[in-house]
Amino acid sequence: MLKQNYRAWVEIDLAAIKHNIRSLKSLVSDSTELLAVVKADAYGHGAIAVSQAVLEAGATWLGVATIIEGVQLRNAGITAPILIMGATNSPDEMKAIAKHRLQPTICTIEQAQLFNTTLEDSINPLLVHLKIDTGMSRLGTDWRSAKDFIKIVHSLPYLKIHSIYSHLATADELDQSILHLQHQRFKQVINIVKESNIQPILIHFANTAGMMTDQNLHYDLVRCGLGVYGFYPAPHLRESFKSLLSLCPAMQVKARITQVKKIEAGTGISYGYSFIASRDMQIATVAIGYADGVPRGLSNQFLVKVGDRQAAQVGTITMDQCLIDVTDIPDVKVGDIVTILGNSEDNNADRWAETMNTIAWEILCGFKHRLPRLIIKR
Repeated sequence: MLKQNYRAWVEIDLAAIKHNIRSLKSLVSDSTELLAVVKADAYGHGAIAVSQAVLEAGATWLGVATIIEGVQLRNAGITAPILIMGATNSPDEMKAIAKHRLQPTICTIEQAQLFNTTLEDSINPLLVHLKIDTGMSRLGTDWRSAKDFIKIVHSLPYLKIHSIYSHLATADELDQSILHLQHQRFKQVINIVKESNIQPILIHFANTAGMMTDQNLHYDLVRCGLGVYGFYPAPHLRESFKSLLSLCPAMQVKARITQVKKIEAGTGISYGYSFIASRDMQIATVAIGYADGVPRGLSNQFLVKVGDRQAAQVGTITMDQCLIDVTDIPDVKVGDIVTILGNSEDNNADRWAETMNTIAWEILCGFKHRLPRLIIKR
């Protein structure tokens, strides 16, 4: 299907992705590698295309949440190291990890022992990454039990520890007290590693917010998610770093106008009449709705662009369509392209997230796959 026949679509600018990787790398030393987090189909941007772009731009690792995500990248011909950041608990999954040369996160001693038993016919040990819980309280072995955890995994013949890592819970907050507490705990684990005679292995701790907050968190590897896609993890980090770290949103969401009509003052619009025309108006129906990923909760609360002119969305957003006010935009016609989500500050994922009291991550991941992804290369 040609682009001109799409009712709605997502455009991904790979040049922006590459620019963001180079910008993020400028914050770390040459000895610190960068892992690009491409889970959840690269935050809705398209995992294969984004993975290829970030590796070309200087990332050396990829991070995914599930085995299926990792296998998809391997099947696309990607050979870079891929870290599975989610937990694995079944022998079939463990065999798939080994078959596709993926590198799993080990969260518990029991999980490590099952991996070892499952892979006992392997010729080479599987590279694994030990997750230490320093305060996220999600995955991993408690930091106070790290010594036994590391010792036991190191003793298993079919596993080889490739990294020790943890995850920051509050790196994007102004109050850094919990970050510092987690770091103190993690440094105790690092000391255990140094005393254990199992080096060399990688140490990593920082996400995008962490790497921006404190260069002492960089270690051997940083794991960058949101920054790869062009967003700062928090408003205070955006204000502090926008002159040092240039990030460009890579996603735009566009749709076509399918009807234009005039309505009289007092006319109700869409389900529930959440918008009543205060004047004679011209409105346009746009072929995108909440089934595509435009949140219904944004109804009557955001701006779009028709060409270079702004228009307000009006009325309740429906499953497949929404309405915009084009009264003051001349010559609007069926087939015109509307930028629903753009890359400017007045209608990007940050603005949507602020309006809905959520986070940009959720907005970016929310666009459904009935919207084709069009890759822009330039």
